[in-house]
Amino acid sequence: MAGEKSEKATPKRREEARKKGQVAKSSDLNGAVVLLAGLIALGSAGPAAGRRMSDSMRATLTQIRDPSVVSRDHVGDLLIHAGSAFLLAVAPIAAVCMVAGVLISLVQVGVKPSTHALKPDPKRINPLKGAKNIFGPNALVEGAKSVSKVTIVGAIVISFAAPKISGMGAMVGIGPGELAAALSSNIHAIAMRAVFAYLLIGLADYGYQRYRNEKSMKMELQEVKEESKGQNLPPEVRAAMRRRQMAAARARMMADVPTADVIVTNPTHFAVALKYDGTRLAPMVLAKGQDLVALRIRELAKDAGVPLVEDRPLARSLYATCEVGHEIPEDLYAAVAQVLAFVYRLKARRA
Repeated sequence: MAGEKSEKATPKRREEARKKGQVAKSSDLNGAVVLLAGLIALGSAGPAAGRRMSDSMRATLTQIRDPSVVSRDHVGDLLIHAGSAFLLAVAPIAAVCMVAGVLISLVQVGVKPSTHALKPDPKRINPLKGAKNIFGPNALVEGAKSVSKVTIVGAIVISFAAPKISGMGAMVGIGPGELAAALSSNIHAIAMRAVFAYLLIGLADYGYQRYRNEKSMKMELQEVKEESKGQNLPPEVRAAMRRRQMAAARARMMADVPTADVIVTNPTHFAVALKYDGTRLAPMVLAKGQDLVALRIRELAKDAGVPLVEDRPLARSLYATCEVGHEIPEDLYAAVAQVLAFVYRLKARRA
């Protein structure tokens, strides 16, 4: 059927999506791998880090026994010594977590960076699209994922910790060292089980993200045919065809300008032609242009008697968010309705 996206994305479409930063990535998998790496590093480097911090604390307490040390001139040295000892103790664990986070990100998205997501885009601050993301189907899926994560991890923790509660009473009266060793062993065992469960959830989420990304990149059969035709031609021929197609599209666009209801201008840099005939749900963009193209649109509109309305913010928004031949987005309904009402009142006075 026409308009049905049933074909897998071509390599060209995948490359374009990658340049835009559209790749499958699971933040849950990232978090699970970083936690697992942190626990492993804590298990191996934790005792040494604890000894280092303990030695630093003993040295600090020994030094502050001397009243001459606790002065304005020496307090800074004590803080620097304690801070450096803490950083040296934590640095190996933090380095392992950082390397694990970078590696799992590279495994998911590859080594080709994209700066497209850093570019400003007016569509990202669209409140209507933000509301759809919050209350749409994607929000339900994310909510179900969050509930499942808490439920699964909590069930695993409780199933392991519950049998240990009865044995906690036997620890009464043991030394601090033995108590700390027993508690750390139990906590580490519980944390490892929870992290492995979280890792399985992250792998499942990564599979879902890949499925969702593949679905969003699917193409229509006609798009695949047109792309394959273009790839079999020499670059010069493809460039000439694109120029002719752009020229033909611009000519059709200019031919529709006299039939517009209003031209929204910037006033000199942008021009957008709108038409609302009542058969559609919203006004449609007949033509849009910038600089010289905008000038040509204004000239054609003046010759045809189409009213020009200067509205700088609206003209910029229409030019940035609307495509020729498409209806305007819902967040611009109110502004465009005011412009059309003004034009209709003006026509009524002239009549």
